[in-house]
Amino acid sequence: MNDVVMRLSGVTKAYNAGLPNEVNVLRGCDVTLNTGEVVALVAPSGSGKSTLLHIAGLLDVADAGSVEISGQAMNGLSDRRRTIVRRQDVGFVYQFHHLLPEFTALENVVLPQLANGVSSGDASARAMDLLGKVGVAERADHRPAELSGGEQQRVAFCRALANAPKVLLADEPTGNLDPGTSDTVFEALMELVRSTGMSALIATHNLELAKRMDRVLRMRDGILVEDAG
Repeated sequence: MNDVVMRLSGVTKAYNAGLPNEVNVLRGCDVTLNTGEVVALVAPSGSGKSTLLHIAGLLDVADAGSVEISGQAMNGLSDRRRTIVRRQDVGFVYQFHHLLPEFTALENVVLPQLANGVSSGDASARAMDLLGKVGVAERADHRPAELSGGEQQRVAFCRALANAPKVLLADEPTGNLDPGTSDTVFEALMELVRSTGMSALIATHNLELAKRMDRVLRMRDGILVEDAG
């Protein structure tokens, strides 16, 4: 049996709680993510998938329920401890790359490692290795404005994986790209995740991409339902 790297149990979240316009976004979501598993999260816009990812990644706090990473309960941790866990164990990828425009592709992947105490030489070596895995090593000295949309997103993938997190959380990582580029970039992401052996929870509207992952979870009225295998 695979080890569980992340578990969400009974997670609920409401906005404007107690007010007439209260919105119950998550109504008791359960997610189990095993080591090395890539899981698709399929849901329409506004359904709560981003909220779920933010809670899983310790960027937001659930109203009820629990979050565990590698068997450690995240509930009740101080903000400082949550920040440390998030920086070391969780990687994030968004629809837009959010690269720092004044730095090169290489520097964008190096900086998170320096913040985590890695030496400059080791950080540069790992950054080049990751950039090579997604086919943009030759663009390492280019700034984001000099890269194509697909190249920018591949660099963003490398940045998210720079500190070797246990879990990658991706929110519509190819949603900002045209269909042809989306497919190429998704393949690069999958190869990168598979080669590192990490786990990933990837939100997408694209059902064809979702089917290429290990499992598919769908958000329905604030509850997660798994597709039959």
